[in-house]
Amino acid sequence: MFDFGVKDVLDILIVAVLLYYVYRLMKNSGTLSLFYGVLAFIVIWVIASEILGMRLTGTILDKFMGIGLIVIVILFQDQIRRFLIDIGSRGKWATVRNLFVHKKEETDADSRKAVLAIVYACMSMSRSKTGALIVLQRKMPLGDYEKTGDMIDADINMRLIENIFFKNSPLHDGAMIIAGGRIASVGCILPVSHDMNIPKSLGLRHRAALGMSQVTDAVCVIVSEETGNISVAKDGAMHVKVSNLELEQFVSEAL
Repeated sequence: MFDFGVKDVLDILIVAVLLYYVYRLMKNSGTLSLFYGVLAFIVIWVIASEILGMRLTGTILDKFMGIGLIVIVILFQDQIRRFLIDIGSRGKWATVRNLFVHKKEETDADSRKAVLAIVYACMSMSRSKTGALIVLQRKMPLGDYEKTGDMIDADINMRLIENIFFKNSPLHDGAMIIAGGRIASVGCILPVSHDMNIPKSLGLRHRAALGMSQVTDAVCVIVSEETGNISVAKDGAMHVKVSNLELEQFVSEAL
C-alpha cells in the first residue's frame, strides 16, 4: 500500500504548476513541440527507472538527462532568465522590494501625456508610411537591449519620436526602448523570432518585435513601412492592424 498524504498532494501540485508555467513559456516562444518531446522523454525515463525498475535502460536515460539539462539551459537561457525575473517581480517579492527601493511614480496626467504622445506619433507615422518599432518596458528590465543602441534618456515627445524614425535620420533603423516613463535608447537590436507560423507578408521589424515579446514581457509597437498598418506584439502573440483605440489600450496597459 502506498502512503499517500498531504505532502504528496502538495508535491504533485508544485510539479503541475511548474509544468504549466513551462508550457506557457514554451508556447509563447514558439517551441511547444520541444516541450512535448522533453515531457515524453521524462515520462519514459520515470516509467523505465522508477516503476518498472529497468536498471540498464534507467542508467542510460539518466546519462541523457544529465546532458539534456545542460543543453536545455544553453538553448533556452533567455526563457529561463525571463522565468526567474518574472517570479522575482511578482506578488510579495515586489512588495518586499518596494520597501527598500523608493521609486518616484508618474502622476496620472504625466502617464496619460506619454500614452497620447506615443499613440499620436504612431498614427502620424502610419499615415506617412514611416517604419517604426517601439518597445515598451513592463516588469522585466531591458538594460542589455538598451546598450545595443544609443542611450538618450529623453522625455516622451511626439515630435521627437517622429524625428527619430524619419527615413533620413541616422537612428531610424533599430528599435526605440521606452523605460521608466522616458525614451531610454534608440537604434537598438532585438532578438528575431524564428517562428515558422509568422506570415511572410510581415517584415523584419515584425519578427524582431515578436522575438522580443517571446523572451521578455515587453509590449512592442510596429508601424509598417510598406502598408502603414500598426501592429502590436505582446506575450509572444502578434496583433496585426490594430485600431487607434486598441493601440491606446495596449500602450496604457504597458505604461
